[in-house]
Amino acid sequence: MSNKTLLNEFNVKKKELVQADVKDYDVFPDKSKLDVLRSKIVQNLINNQIPSNVTLEQYINDEIDATLEDYDLDATQRSHIFNLIQNEINGYGPLTDLLNNDSVTEIMVNGINDIYVEVDGKIVKDESVSFINDSHIIRTVQRIVQPLGRTIDAVNPMVDARLRDGSRLNAVIPPLSLKGPVVTIRKFSKRMESVDDLLRMGTMTTHMAMFLEACVKAKLNIIISGGTGTGKTTLLNILSSFIDDEERIITIEDAAELRLHQSHVISLETRMINYEGEGEITIRDLVRNSLRMRPDRIIVGEVRGKEAFDMLQAMNTGHEGSITTLHSNSPEDAINRLETMMLMNDMELPVSAIRNYIEKAINIVIQIDRLSDGKRKVTSISEVVGIKNEKVELKEIFAFKENGISEQGNVRGEFIKYKYIPKVYDKMKRKGLVLEDIFGE
Repeated sequence: MSNKTLLNEFNVKKKELVQADVKDYDVFPDKSKLDVLRSKIVQNLINNQIPSNVTLEQYINDEIDATLEDYDLDATQRSHIFNLIQNEINGYGPLTDLLNNDSVTEIMVNGINDIYVEVDGKIVKDESVSFINDSHIIRTVQRIVQPLGRTIDAVNPMVDARLRDGSRLNAVIPPLSLKGPVVTIRKFSKRMESVDDLLRMGTMTTHMAMFLEACVKAKLNIIISGGTGTGKTTLLNILSSFIDDEERIITIEDAAELRLHQSHVISLETRMINYEGEGEITIRDLVRNSLRMRPDRIIVGEVRGKEAFDMLQAMNTGHEGSITTLHSNSPEDAINRLETMMLMNDMELPVSAIRNYIEKAINIVIQIDRLSDGKRKVTSISEVVGIKNEKVELKEIFAFKENGISEQGNVRGEFIKYKYIPKVYDKMKRKGLVLEDIFGE
């Protein structure tokens, strides 16, 4: 039986295997011993052929027995090794349990024994997980990305891919990475799929949620601003759920992460350059093409460069209700970044014209941040109100203000609604969206 047949048989195998809910260090205080045993068994399974008269399960058990016969291991240790080998062949190696653990929101592999995870917004080192060597890391990444039509090797030493559950993987290997393979997986959060989840987690208030829902339904153009890992895409996904099911929505992303549930959604994804240095399709290409697809809404996962001009042009020419995200540390910084991205174009537009373009296109800027205690908060909701002193002027409607740190390390603060009726409220009321509880009559 070939190695390919071995993998195929394991993939269709439905028999339940005993899973020991223990950590490596609980079962093997001497971790080097575990690594030696695991390495021997994995190499034997890769290199050897399975006899035709032996089942796969029996073959694996025989290999484990042959490798372990010189070691004094109890039943728990043997079962633990069997589960590790099962993960190597049928799963994603040492990453299998982390990918299946809903409490883990991010996985960072910096080296064979240098793995960090994010749990409840806090990054901690996971001493219970390790790889055998650098090749083991690369082999694991290849197993994850190959079914997705991606590859990673010496010719393509960097890969960005979306897993089937919506999680996003990025991997960089030598020669780009000087310390060995580096893998980052941002998992799709199943616990943050609706606005109720944001309210439960304290990310925003009920009034903020009601206002943002009205913004989407009134077809305002929205920018979600924040740093890395603050939850911009999660918030974008949730806001998109307020779009009417009858609208034609075009989503544009580098690696598709959005999970819209409307019936009329067209998802477009960029394409990287091929071996011949051709075939690249950028966000800008897709934004331009989307205008020919009769969209009611255009949602760009993240705007980073020249595509900002095309996106704002679409917003200014009748394509209302567009939503996008960008990396920035404040609403003002978001506007400044938009100006910079507009200047990247070869069109020699004066800065005053660019600011006027932005002022006409953007209605709402939402700032979301991850605080020092790991919790994510919508820290500002502002509207664009015009040009003042040759700058795009923002007026804050809602905010979160920090006022200290508790003894437990939690950020203290409060959400604020300013005594201000936003200009966009007139547009909401014209569409029948009256928010009496927030702004009165």
